Amino acid sequence: MSRDRFERALFRVLRPITIAVLFLITAFPFFYMVMLSVRDIQELILDPGSLLPERWTLATYRDVLTRQGFLTFMANSAIVAVASVVVTLLISIPGAYAVARLDFFGRRQVHFLFLAVYLFPAIVLAIPLFVLFTMIGLRGSLPGLILVYIAQTVPVTVYMLRNYFETVPASVEEAAAIDGCGRVETIWRVVLPLSKPSLMATGLYAFMIAWNEFLFALLFLVERRDRWTVSLGLSQLAGSIEIPTTVLMAGSVVLTLPIVVLFFASERLLTEGLTAGAEKG
Repeated sequence: MSRDRFERALFRVLRPITIAVLFLITAFPFFYMVMLSVRDIQELILDPGSLLPERWTLATYRDVLTRQGFLTFMANSAIVAVASVVVTLLISIPGAYAVARLDFFGRRQVHFLFLAVYLFPAIVLAIPLFVLFTMIGLRGSLPGLILVYIAQTVPVTVYMLRNYFETVPASVEEAAAIDGCGRVETIWRVVLPLSKPSLMATGLYAFMIAWNEFLFALLFLVERRDRWTVSLGLSQLAGSIEIPTTVLMAGSVVLTLPIVVLFFASERLLTEGLTAGAEKG
């Protein structure tokens, strides 16, 4: 057997094994979390080592969504996340297009200044923002938190979209200009339809940040429980000795499930968007 045939046969065997092992490593924690969330607390105490529950119950989810207030927390998180995504894209699209297509003084420097924002840890910005938002009356409000998330996501979304916009052939935009389209109309009618995968990847990235973020939510909303996000609600469950483990796991599922559903619903476009702009040719 030649070396090439041996390697092909070896990889043919190792590939499914590697995929199965990686799948188990990544999926098992979520599976175990779901199994704990539907177990009765008495059964868990009597048999903590059992993986599958003998008796299934959804009482933990009723407790989390009603008694613990997660319906309100999820509504707040949805408002913050959706608003952050919409405003971030509205700002990032023209900004990324300008960096990708327009010639202006300092274009290269502006591109790297966007990424330089991520050289500073979030805790460095927390205290100045806390003082500023207290002075202008935005502390304890969802619009204030949305502004913080927009400031966090715009730099990297501009970078992501700029790389994709550069792969859109300039000849397509020139043809649109010949047909009488202005710059804004070209972006709307030509560039954006061709950029759906990248827009999906960028929007999901911004959504995940706004949905999962904890530090700034704690800093600005801790005094207003009616405006808490899901991450704050889950931290309350984790920090209480009176909350059963099953209820805590149910809260973790509620926090994680929307992201998982969004990911699998947009998996094809997301994969295309994350790899777009990696090569040019």
